Amino acid sequence: MNRNLWAFLLAASASTAYAADSAPPALLPLAQQAQAAKLSAEILTRSHYKKVALDDAMSSRIFDRYLKDLDGEKIFFMQSDIDGFSGVRSKLDDAIYRDDLQMPFAIFNLYQRRIIERLTYSQELLKKGFDFSDKETYQIEREKSPWPASTAELRDLWRKRVKSDWLRLKLAGSEDKAIRTTLAKRYEHALAGARKVKSEDVFQLFMNAYTMSIEPHTNYLGPKASEEFDISMRLSLFGIGAVLSENEEYTTIRELVPGGPAALSNRLKVGDRIARVGEAGSAALTDVVGWRINDVVDLIRGSKGSQVVLEILPAAAGLDGKLERVSLVRDKINVAQQAAKKSIIQTKNGGVTRQVGVISLPVFYLDFDARNRGDADFKSATRDVARLLEELKKDNVDSVLIDLRNNGGGALTEAVDLTGLFIGKGPVVQQRNSQGAVRIENAENAAPLWDKPVGVLINRGSASASEIFAAAIQDYGRGVIIGETSFGKGTVQTLVNLDQMVKSEKPRFGELKMTVAQFFRVNGGTTQLRGVVPDIRLPTTTDGEDFGESSYANALPWTQIPAVTYRPAGDLTELLPMLRLRHDARIAKDKEFAYLMEDIAEIQAKRKANVISLNEAVRRKEREAQEIKNKSRIATREAPSDKIGKKTEQAEKAGAASASAFQDDGLQSNERNVIANLAAEKARKDAKDIYLNEAAEILADEMELLKSNTRLAAQVQARGTPAQRDKSQ
Repeated sequence: MNRNLWAFLLAASASTAYAADSAPPALLPLAQQAQAAKLSAEILTRSHYKKVALDDAMSSRIFDRYLKDLDGEKIFFMQSDIDGFSGVRSKLDDAIYRDDLQMPFAIFNLYQRRIIERLTYSQELLKKGFDFSDKETYQIEREKSPWPASTAELRDLWRKRVKSDWLRLKLAGSEDKAIRTTLAKRYEHALAGARKVKSEDVFQLFMNAYTMSIEPHTNYLGPKASEEFDISMRLSLFGIGAVLSENEEYTTIRELVPGGPAALSNRLKVGDRIARVGEAGSAALTDVVGWRINDVVDLIRGSKGSQVVLEILPAAAGLDGKLERVSLVRDKINVAQQAAKKSIIQTKNGGVTRQVGVISLPVFYLDFDARNRGDADFKSATRDVARLLEELKKDNVDSVLIDLRNNGGGALTEAVDLTGLFIGKGPVVQQRNSQGAVRIENAENAAPLWDKPVGVLINRGSASASEIFAAAIQDYGRGVIIGETSFGKGTVQTLVNLDQMVKSEKPRFGELKMTVAQFFRVNGGTTQLRGVVPDIRLPTTTDGEDFGESSYANALPWTQIPAVTYRPAGDLTELLPMLRLRHDARIAKDKEFAYLMEDIAEIQAKRKANVISLNEAVRRKEREAQEIKNKSRIATREAPSDKIGKKTEQAEKAGAASASAFQDDGLQSNERNVIANLAAEKARKDAKDIYLNEAAEILADEMELLKSNTRLAAQVQARGTPAQRDKSQ
């Protein structure tokens, strides 16, 4: 690092206005991190789909992204800090190639000090209180704003932030004394979090600033992140079967996995707090109060059959309560929350009841290792969906809806195999690598497992493998795509294990998730940037400028290659306009969709304004108007009634729970009681899913139209000879 930059960073650190003595020791890069960075650069510049040199221009992009990832809202650094970093902008490439990561770590260390300064100042503001009669506003998002030009400007920004926090709690009914206590704990918790950051966190942050400066879906995974990614794909781990959350200084039990060691012990309950952790036979347990949750999880996980000992502060006990010791034998735990699930929705129209089977798939998971070992029962999204389809056949449902909302992708092979359950044998997707070679991925099913109508529900969060599946179903004319335009990720990634490359026996260097190809639909188009456009659109609250592939400045462009020859399963050209007419007519009379459109307009107006009032009278008026609107909506929704038309006690409680779940209490999630959090989440989950219900109505419409029109049915369900069905676009 050059002397001028060092001088600036050291001077800035020495001039800390607040809590300089409480700042944690400066974090330093480890030798293996510098080696991993250099090795990654060699691989990325040579083998990435998008060839980008690591030079001064790339260094500038890395610098900008690193600052954005650290302080995207521009509330910690000042313009003078940014000016002081100017010598770094064009030197990060040299730093990586020289095995010297002092510069990005020095920037982070100053950032950490700035966090402590700002939060310490926030704590001081709590002693004074605020005047809420002033007519001032607070800017919600500052990403496009300039950096604060002076200490005075920055202090005023934080004064307004703290005032906003205070006002939210005040509007929710808290007294000043309670507000001071809540916010003091909040800022102290944030300070404690800043002091818990480790070298590996800084390195991961910097490396992702580098990888994502090449292309949005290339990432660096440190050893721990790599392990978590593995778990997300195989949906299993070895542990005690407890979902944990952070609640103030304690790691708290949020959920017990049915059939897991924790649930079977009958010794643990939701809300219990973990105070100490250790191995059976160890002389002493490790006190984990105040630890980061990831570090506590590392202690609890272990090999199958080994024993872990926990000391628990029961949920019902106070902070001075007696600790209880629990010993558990670790076992294989299946992460059921991410597995495919089924349900059935009944629709009624003209006296006819139809059943729509729904399969919700949060991710395209596959246990690669178990499959490669030849395990007969390896975990796979396709295998689970096939089992659920067989069950839905026995349930005699009329059609099936595959719910892929917020499914960000997963294993490409699973997207191909899953498509085969509905089209049988045929090409599903094309892959083009960096050399321009195109490979066709085919489904190999002899025949479709499901040959009745199918629909796919997508939203802006449906990406990658979800888009491959939805696009194939659409191109084959096999089903109706419903919802929002999908994310627009049309790239393929592979994992490069850096430890294997250097023959390291221990996990030291991590992995690269690197883009190596682009995928194309069978019709030659790509989902890249443009996504999958639904056949029937549902209203959206998502802003495409802020979320989705089009929000990335360095996303790959949309392009096209020749189509492949494939055999459509049907032709929905004549059916879709009929379905749209029915859909439009139905939602025009649906109060829930009217409410939704009101909410979308309100959200868009708030985004455009980008400010909130800090005047209590103005905010109370807004809150009261919102409460009146919510109560009016609840009153008009269906609720069980007694014979004289009054709501039953059960209905009153349900309405109150629903209103409470959507009302701002001013608290952050880790400040609420875990059980209260779960109750609020359940109320939100139990709220009417109008998108899912409308998608089911659309499929019911399809069944009615096909049953009443044999010519249309024959067109939609084309089952002609291969010669009749061959098609190239």
